[in-house]
Amino acid sequence: MKTIKISLLTLVLIFSVTLSFAQKLALANETGKFGYINTSGEWHIEPQFKVAKNFSEDMAQASINGKKWGYINRKGEWVIEPKFKKTKAFNSGIAIVADDDGWMYINKKGERVFSKLNIEKFYDFSEGLAPYRQGKLVGFIDTNGEIIVEPKYIKAFDFLNGYSKVRVGDKWGLIDKTGAYFVKPEYDGVSKVYNSNKVVTAKKGEQNGLIINNEFKVIEGAEKIWNFSINSDLTYAKKGGKIGFINSKGEWVIKPKYDKARAFRNGLAPVFANKSWGYIDNNGETIIPIQYRDAEIFSVDGLAPVKSEKFWGFMDKNGEMVIDEKYDITAGGFSIFKKNNEKGFVNGLARVKYKKSWGFINKEGKLLKNMWFKNLELFY
Repeated sequence: MKTIKISLLTLVLIFSVTLSFAQKLALANETGKFGYINTSGEWHIEPQFKVAKNFSEDMAQASINGKKWGYINRKGEWVIEPKFKKTKAFNSGIAIVADDDGWMYINKKGERVFSKLNIEKFYDFSEGLAPYRQGKLVGFIDTNGEIIVEPKYIKAFDFLNGYSKVRVGDKWGLIDKTGAYFVKPEYDGVSKVYNSNKVVTAKKGEQNGLIINNEFKVIEGAEKIWNFSINSDLTYAKKGGKIGFINSKGEWVIKPKYDKARAFRNGLAPVFANKSWGYIDNNGETIIPIQYRDAEIFSVDGLAPVKSEKFWGFMDKNGEMVIDEKYDITAGGFSIFKKNNEKGFVNGLARVKYKKSWGFINKEGKLLKNMWFKNLELFY
């Protein structure tokens, strides 16, 4: 029994150490150099880099002098020494880098890979595959440098949830990782596969609809349909110049009567009418009055960014303003921030800007560690 207890304790310790190294970190710049803070607001990797980027697969691009780039781990140790002119993030264990001889693929040891493969253009990996171009056509290679899908597409997008959006001639379709068609290339436009229901929005000629179980269902009168990227059950669509909502079966569930709309989350969606924003429920009933200058979707945490005038605050599902309107939530002009970053709360924290500084606040509006930064990214 004693041996078993020691073994279990050892496993717990190993698991705890692994978790500590894998904890999420946010890139931050307080006084001119970049480092990384943890979710408690403490410096996990001290500021020491002139430039750095977010973590991906537990490795981050960093540069001491802004000229030579390498990769660090979540302990701040150099895993790949700074020797490259340019670098990109790791995905599927592979990254694209450039030195004096040009671009190349490397593994997590910093070793060049696929050197025998005739590569005309370098593309990022996603879900274990990367586009591979021969002349004007594109296929896919795997992380061993093997051609998995022969180049035969005019254009191909990264794989998402097991599928890639591809163009054959002037038509679009979707393939799986073997190159088999999930959606045959016979549409003038298709969306990616965003969730497990695998319902795809599509356009054929002047008709807009959904591809459900390999069949194209026309949504009568639909001028445009947005994808199911945030909500797998409902999305918004335009008919007669107005916005309403359809379900994943292609049925109108909320009649088109709004000028703008955003996705449902936590049972509410922002809608725009009469030059103001408010929120409706799944039945189309107005739950939070349409009276705001702008409004974003609710976070999983149950709060949504809204603003009456210039600055943003945060509201709960009852329409109560729980955090005062005094923040910016997006970065303007040149920025290291990603365009599609979540604009509200993520795992209990929201990144906000007050005057000229960035910080994280919790759902009570308290500033994390009472610290503001010149630059601040989300946690990765």
